[in-house]
Amino acid sequence: MTLKIHDSATHTTREFEPLEPGKVGIYLCGATVQGAPHIGHIRSALAFDVLVRWLRRCGYEVTMVRNVTDIDDKILNKSAEAGKPWWAWAYRFENEFTAAYDALGVLRPTYEPRATGHVPEMIELIKRIIDRGHAYVGEQANVYFDVASLPDYGSLTRQSLADLNVDENDSEPDKRSPHDFALWKAAKPHEPLTASWETPWGRGRPGWHLECSTMSGKYLGESFDIHGGGIDLRFPHHENEQAQSHAAGYGFARYWMHNAWVTIDGEKMSKSLGNSLTVENIVREHPAVIVRLALGTVHYRSTVAYSDRTLEEATAVWERLSGFVNRAVDTVGEISLEDVAAVGPEELPSEFVTAMDDDLNVSAALAVIHEHVKRGNSALATKHTNEIHQEQLLVRAMLDVLGLDPYAAPWRGSDSGSNKLYDALDSLVQGILKDRATARANKDWATADALRDALSNAGIVVEDSSEGARWKIGD
Repeated sequence: MTLKIHDSATHTTREFEPLEPGKVGIYLCGATVQGAPHIGHIRSALAFDVLVRWLRRCGYEVTMVRNVTDIDDKILNKSAEAGKPWWAWAYRFENEFTAAYDALGVLRPTYEPRATGHVPEMIELIKRIIDRGHAYVGEQANVYFDVASLPDYGSLTRQSLADLNVDENDSEPDKRSPHDFALWKAAKPHEPLTASWETPWGRGRPGWHLECSTMSGKYLGESFDIHGGGIDLRFPHHENEQAQSHAAGYGFARYWMHNAWVTIDGEKMSKSLGNSLTVENIVREHPAVIVRLALGTVHYRSTVAYSDRTLEEATAVWERLSGFVNRAVDTVGEISLEDVAAVGPEELPSEFVTAMDDDLNVSAALAVIHEHVKRGNSALATKHTNEIHQEQLLVRAMLDVLGLDPYAAPWRGSDSGSNKLYDALDSLVQGILKDRATARANKDWATADALRDALSNAGIVVEDSSEGARWKIGD
């Protein structure tokens, strides 16, 4: 079966055919680093992380570009209010986004370009758009895109100019039409000099939409395979990106993918609602792997209803999944990350492959994983070591596609797959469990109970079974 993707531009599910056989180029709209990352931001990163993992599992060479918008009105305003340099403000939150991505197991992109690092390319793109008759120079250093000049404007979101709303608060009197948008913005007197650049039209800074057209073109070419982002970016951001690139004569994105948002108590996640939940705060209270499972195993086009109950359900699922993997490792040994990574789609359960090829149906894929966990648990009960080994391999390979292999980074601890802290703790706990087992064998129940209580007081839960004692960190 071939991967099928729901293309937001055509509103159809299309068979995916890359521009170049064996290679895939993806551009994902990344963070505007004005503040701390919350789970609404991270939803998009998780959704497209699964896409990248699946494409690579299927043998594609994937180039993933996720940009950083490090200059815009909000960054300038918020940094000024805080009395901080705008670039320092942006860099602070760029680092916080990186930490959030890493904490939740999001793979690093191939390239992560900053908008401010591509001003010369932006200027050249503006010149090209002007020369082709699709942009004009306003007052001072303002340059605007002439929306009426492009016949296919509105094609991404299926809107006509007559249907587009006009911002009545628009304060740009030098625009020919209220629908036109800024490619380049003239520097304002109250803004820092460092937040503007010299151009043939005067000193200023780039428009938001222009940044992404420039960076996608530089790193992926004039045409590329997939453009992704949150559904709230479809208009005007993605519509305007496409318009600029088409106006320059470029093919731009061949497929568009948009993820739905996160809701809390039925309302869209937003700071205006006062219900923003930063990743830093959440992972302080809940294991990061639980947060990833809760946000990342809902179909990317479906809304995630985030709540304490969502996390409780994710915790129960994780305990079942990781519990089997841990028992399998204890019984037959740990399968290496290299062997797990080598499992191709032809070796994975066909139902799992079908689910992932069906527009990344992660819910159906997770159901297949649960079925194989059930088989693995049955093999553990009957001590069929070959089957235990096979199910460990399959379950971990499938979980890895979802970024949830318990023995891979960051859940195991580091990029090498080893966890020195865990290994050290395990060594200490196993020594105590060995002493406890000896005390139980000698019917020294007082000592056995005292050792178990000591572990319990340290937050370590001991589970006794016919195969011996196991331990885990308590809730």
